[in-house]
Amino acid sequence: MSASRRILVGEFGRPHGVRGLIHLRSHTAEPAAIAGYGPLSDESGARRFVLKWLAEGLVQVEGVTDRDAAARLTGTRLYVDRDALPPPEEDEFYLADLIGLRAETEGGELLGTVSAVEDFGAGSVLTLRDANGRESLFPFTRAVVPVVEIAAGRIVVVPPGETEVPPQPGEAEATDTPRPRRPSMRRRSGGRDAA
Repeated sequence: MSASRRILVGEFGRPHGVRGLIHLRSHTAEPAAIAGYGPLSDESGARRFVLKWLAEGLVQVEGVTDRDAAARLTGTRLYVDRDALPPPEEDEFYLADLIGLRAETEGGELLGTVSAVEDFGAGSVLTLRDANGRESLFPFTRAVVPVVEIAAGRIVVVPPGETEVPPQPGEAEATDTPRPRRPSMRRRSGGRDAA
């Protein structure tokens, strides 16, 4: 299974207890559905995992029977073959389907192509790469990306304007930045450096 045909569906978290249970962050619409997609694989595709969903965010992984084995899985991203996922409904798409689409402004100016879709916890972010290889990041919101046309191979991006936030009352101005102090090389009793 090639990396381009696989979709990230979850990530192992920290172990739970001493019997090999592990927390799981599921990216599927219904979190428990992740266990129903069959064996999942790691990013390289070399390791396969069969999951049993136990409770909200907690799974048993086939072959993992102790805390140490569960701890070694922490941070492992889980992928599934794109063909194993149900087809999207009308006006729906998988975020992975955005990769490779043309990104244009409302006026038709080419901004680049979508090279990645990431989620760092505050919502999805699109990475656009232009013809010169420069990358730009845009929040994937309806205001910034009002049009997604998978069949046409394009998205429309409305770049947000820059927003300058003035200092609030009581906050220091940029010119009021204190100068760094050099540490003193004098010694206190006990042999520790004084700062």
